[in-house]
Amino acid sequence: MSKISILKPLVLKEITIPNRIVLSPMQMYMSDKDGNTTDWHLAHLGKFAIAKFGVVFTEVLCIEKRGRSTYSDAGIWNDKHVKNLKRIASFISEQGSVPAAQIGHCGPKSSRQRPYDGLQPLSKSKDKKNELPWEIVSCSAIPAAPGYDVPHSLKITEIEKLIKKFGQSAKRCFNAGFKILDVHAAHGYLIHSFLSPISNKRNDKYGGSRENRIRFAIEIAKEIRKYWPNEYPLFFRLSCIDRFAGGIEIDDTIELSKKLKNVGVDLIDCSSGGIKGPNSLFSLASKEAPKPGFQVPFAEKIKKKCDIHTMSVGMILEPDQANDIIKSGKSDLIALGREALYNPNWALQAYRKYAEENNFDEWPPNVGWWLEVRQRMLKSSDPKDWKVGKAANNTFRE
Repeated sequence: MSKISILKPLVLKEITIPNRIVLSPMQMYMSDKDGNTTDWHLAHLGKFAIAKFGVVFTEVLCIEKRGRSTYSDAGIWNDKHVKNLKRIASFISEQGSVPAAQIGHCGPKSSRQRPYDGLQPLSKSKDKKNELPWEIVSCSAIPAAPGYDVPHSLKITEIEKLIKKFGQSAKRCFNAGFKILDVHAAHGYLIHSFLSPISNKRNDKYGGSRENRIRFAIEIAKEIRKYWPNEYPLFFRLSCIDRFAGGIEIDDTIELSKKLKNVGVDLIDCSSGGIKGPNSLFSLASKEAPKPGFQVPFAEKIKKKCDIHTMSVGMILEPDQANDIIKSGKSDLIALGREALYNPNWALQAYRKYAEENNFDEWPPNVGWWLEVRQRMLKSSDPKDWKVGKAANNTFRE
């Protein structure tokens, strides 16, 4: 099994990740109105740690209250958020996985309905859920998507305050016990709105040239490194291309990645899209559905051009597909999102798939024992053949 690339450990700084399989950050819209995670999150994220995902990420934790996408987004703007997050991080660690947090600010995509309610801006008249809109902010006064509200364009003094909030949020994640931190700078959220020439129309030091447009992201990374220990990895999630003419192209992201590396970023989390649309799943510039592994080339190019670790995301479905990505050196980690929701035991099944005897030895013993017994029962009707492992001297009992 040691020959299987996705099952090999990876050492980043002083953190050893047991395999290359990552639960991608995914907003679940299950926090309370004050941004607190709940027992639902403990159960949700805990099951992926039990299932041997090497890294288990929280959803994006918003660095300020107005940075939420919806009323149900999780927060990290308050010390009170740490208590529940600490339970989650501790449980993930106890299962042998690495607890990881993502932080961010939804910017022009704040103050919205939940996706299953329409993902449209909240109405100024109270809706059925009694949820009123709040002020949204962005790089420039440009709506994030057709029909969206015009955001407030941040002043330089406001930008400086937000940078400090990123640093304080990183400190809270450390206090909660997380070992990896990812900054959400993609999908049309606040940082991405500064990076893209499509959404950035500023004429000050944060707008215009590429050097100016990336300034916000670089300053955030620097601020975070004041509070996030040097021995812990720092990731940045980027939309590597905008998929629109005049937007970010891969060469822009390569140059940004080099500069992020120089200020303490250890890995680029490679996504794409999100500008000029409510989400990143489909681009208004394309009518084609994404194909399996469609974002892997971004991770491969950035890894080779920048000599930095990368993580592949997007439509990675099968263990063999994932293993080929790692084995061929296209990226260092693979992150599963929707596929993990569909199959929470994906990592455990990968261990079984590549086991020489196709057994359940890598599964938690209190689970694997039962499944091995069932497997033997399916193959033989003789109870003598049902004996497994340490219980081999015992007869099977239901």
